Amino acid sequence: MNTLISIVGPTGIGKTKLSIYLAKKFKTEIISCDSRQFYKQLNIGTSKPSKKQLKQIKHHFIGHLNIKNNYNISLFEKEVIKKLIKLFKKYKIIIMVGGSGLYEKTIIEGINIIPNINKKKKLKIRKILNKKNLEYLLNKLKKKDINYYYLLKNKKDKRKIIKALEFKYCTNKTISSFYYKKKIKRPFKRYIRIGLIKNRKKIYNKINKKVDLMIKKGLINEAKKYYKYKKFNSLNTIGYKEIFKYLNNKFDKHSCIELIKQKTRNYAKKQIIWFKRYNNIKWFKHNNYKKIYIYLNNKLKKK
Repeated sequence: MNTLISIVGPTGIGKTKLSIYLAKKFKTEIISCDSRQFYKQLNIGTSKPSKKQLKQIKHHFIGHLNIKNNYNISLFEKEVIKKLIKLFKKYKIIIMVGGSGLYEKTIIEGINIIPNINKKKKLKIRKILNKKNLEYLLNKLKKKDINYYYLLKNKKDKRKIIKALEFKYCTNKTISSFYYKKKIKRPFKRYIRIGLIKNRKKIYNKINKKVDLMIKKGLINEAKKYYKYKKFNSLNTIGYKEIFKYLNNKFDKHSCIELIKQKTRNYAKKQIIWFKRYNNIKWFKHNNYKKIYIYLNNKLKKK
């Protein structure tokens, strides 16, 4: 049975090492779903696997894009599914690893890509709707998008109700129409999600040390090299953004480094919150490889 094993968790917890360990055990290859690692020019600030690690196991979707490329989650889904179809002809098990929660979710479950709407118009409508009570909003939703009204599990979720109405008023399309679109068929029969956990204080300490090491390796010079491309979405990421401000004399070097640490810690916290909301992720201590391998073997034996 074609099985996708997904390894998730916060930045710096050791997902790469575990993925390589498991890929060797199961004699397979690795798909990366870390959106920061897609760009070939960005190495130090994105914590890509080392050259040694990349030689040990074949990796996909690492350094495959130019920083000038326009890339999105929809393209990623199509390309990964296409790659998985090929890989499953050779292997029964594929390892996927990365901390970009939405990208991981896209491959596991599929996702409905809802187009962006005009920001100024949206904010204007939101200002009006925020003044209305829940009963009024629900009645409006029922009239404007009855399918979404019944799809909405929590009828008291004012934020989601307003979002659906904003979409209708701005585009004249219903948000539910995107939920009914047929998703791309998955080339695997099952998936197993493994989450890595560690004492939060230890995660934060490791992040601080990791940032110091990046600076030592030349992160500032790497950012300087690509400063002229700072408006590209590929460089709108932690580490590079803060250094660009430092280069613009917004603050000193020490403050810049401390801000990178803080932003990375905040990002790790968001990752933990994101993944913890799923009840189909089996959590393990970050270094308990033996226990993880035994668990996976037992799961794989079941049909």
